[in-house]
Amino acid sequence: MPIESDEELGEVLSEDVVAVIGCSTTPGKDAHEIPKYLHDRGYEVLPVNPGAEEVFGRPAYDSLADVDEEIGIVDVFRPSEEVAGIVDEALAREDDPVIWTQLGVRDDDAVARAEESGLRVVQDRCMKVEHSRLR
Repeated sequence: MPIESDEELGEVLSEDVVAVIGCSTTPGKDAHEIPKYLHDRGYEVLPVNPGAEEVFGRPAYDSLADVDEEIGIVDVFRPSEEVAGIVDEALAREDDPVIWTQLGVRDDDAVARAEESGLRVVQDRCMKVEHSRLR
């Protein structure tokens, strides 16, 4: 079952390295503004967007598999139908990141698979909203 308690959400939000799948270079888009909010509050934001050169002064990665740094949270700004593939990439990593899907992004089967493999998941919640509320 995805994480829902404030205590567990607070624990997840203590992770300080966030790979943002679908991080946008376009100001005004949620996939830009929410990672910017996190970046401005001290999170290390690793942008993952094959169409971008860099975001927030950091080189953008083409895929989660290309990120060679340890990741605490994989924040997903992609359509629900892409979550399964992102979970596959997260499961292939050795750092066991938390999967966090943004509002409106859901894949119950992929979430169940991630949890069965030992990953924690926050589904269909905005990281900015939860951070603002709990921090």
